[in-house]
Amino acid sequence: MSAGSFGFGRRVAPTAIILAAGLVLLYVFLYAPILYVVYTSFATDVVWPFPLDFTLTAYEDLFASSLYGEALSNSLKLAFGSAVISTFLAAGGAIAVLRYRSRRRGLVMFLFIAPLFVADLLIGISILAFNARVLGLPGNLVSAMAANAVQGTAFGFLIILAQLVRYNWSMDDAAMVFGAGPLRCFAEITLPTIWPSLFGAFLIAFILAFNNLEITFYNLGAIPTLPSVAWGSLRFGLGPELFALAALVNAFVFAIFAAMYGLMKTGLVKFGYRGQ
Repeated sequence: MSAGSFGFGRRVAPTAIILAAGLVLLYVFLYAPILYVVYTSFATDVVWPFPLDFTLTAYEDLFASSLYGEALSNSLKLAFGSAVISTFLAAGGAIAVLRYRSRRRGLVMFLFIAPLFVADLLIGISILAFNARVLGLPGNLVSAMAANAVQGTAFGFLIILAQLVRYNWSMDDAAMVFGAGPLRCFAEITLPTIWPSLFGAFLIAFILAFNNLEITFYNLGAIPTLPSVAWGSLRFGLGPELFALAALVNAFVFAIFAAMYGLMKTGLVKFGYRGQ
């Protein structure tokens, strides 16, 4: 029996080697800075943390700071409120676009996803000017939630649309034939089927608003959030607490995605419903 029968001596195509090397470089490019930040957050010397002199001082200083505590509270409130608004609007838009046929459906879809092609800075300044000069609204958490919902709705719309495009609307029609009203039909037929996409849209909108600086900064004023506090702290250089903050935020985001992956692997959440 030849060695080739066991897979030994098999030549690897140069294209496969190049693609594998490119993939490795891509992952290094994406995750090396994150790993470096986490590593440095446990170092005594953040300028040259090699070799590692382990310490938790950066995390102790971070948790002892009342400013970071207030900023975290504001960021969580902002992210939750913006995610609720974004999910509600995105779900309504996706259902309307697919449930009710119209010659202007393409225009409606474009209006929903248009914020994806606009810079965060322009969105923040535009909403600030509109709220202040037209509506006479001050900058506060509520206006910042609504401002961040502009971008969150666009992402949520695409997420929900990807599942609803395969949804079997005849189930809703059958339920209404037997006397179910629109709200009951949605609560008992549509929602139990599409809730994973709503959950995914909520999480994405939450993360976007939690990490946003430009839109939030222009619509909050002096109210601190974690991104604005971190940005303001850069005037004094990269302190150890900033590395600790970045490490915790990255851990929080990865934990959310790990939880979503776990739910999908266990079958509790299933995306891609194709109808009956």
